[in-house]
Amino acid sequence: MTGNADEHGSSAPGTPEGAILAAQGISHVYANGSGLVRALDDVSLALPAESFVCLVGPSGCGKSTLLRILAGLIPPTAGQVLLDGQPILAPQRRIGIVFQQANLMPWRTVAENISLPLELAHVSPEEIRRRTEAMLDLVGLIGFAQAYPAGLSGGMAQRVAIGRALIHDPEVLLLDEPFGALDALTREQMSGELLRIWARHRKTVFMVTHSIPEAVLLADRVLVMSPRPGQIIGDFAIPLPRPRSLALLHEPAFVALTEQLRRCIRSA
Repeated sequence: MTGNADEHGSSAPGTPEGAILAAQGISHVYANGSGLVRALDDVSLALPAESFVCLVGPSGCGKSTLLRILAGLIPPTAGQVLLDGQPILAPQRRIGIVFQQANLMPWRTVAENISLPLELAHVSPEEIRRRTEAMLDLVGLIGFAQAYPAGLSGGMAQRVAIGRALIHDPEVLLLDEPFGALDALTREQMSGELLRIWARHRKTVFMVTHSIPEAVLLADRVLVMSPRPGQIIGDFAIPLPRPRSLALLHEPAFVALTEQLRRCIRSA
């Protein structure tokens, strides 16, 4: 069987051996104009070092809320997030984040946007130059160092955002629908680029996406979240061999995995 779905929700608390980032019993309640909304209910997960895990589920189920909690951007109502066994109470330099919108500074060049985290960390100018050039090469923008965001395509802007998140060499990379605002063709191309970047720098990646094919193409595991309040109702191993390419999208094994995930979401 290619997938192993846990129909009862989250796994038992505890940080499994080899996990760099783990959530234990995460619940989250927030207030809106109508009262209190329970966004997440007792979510537990573990991210092994150098793994690529995707999270899919219906709109409004709490996927992005969970990612922000993992990043230390918002505190959970209950439960905790552990980085190497230590509770996360605030954003960590060891965790990089990329959101759906690139959020680049329009007055800074591509190179200056990518290098910003190093400047804020007071890294020496020579080290900033060296690491920025290496990152420009990694994300395929070596010829656009002096371009400004207004002249970039959506895909290029997201490459800059990924480079900015990776420039300080985080151990964990959290991606919140990073290609959601792109057209279908550019989105596929960026998925291929992300596979290439991950193959060269094996970060631990947790990615929220609405696209089931995108999740299957990229991930070692795909987690499925229920409608709100979000719970983990499926945990599917993706046994497709690496390296992967867009040619996989039409392979029978790939299509079968996407159908398993769709059935899990529909049954929630």
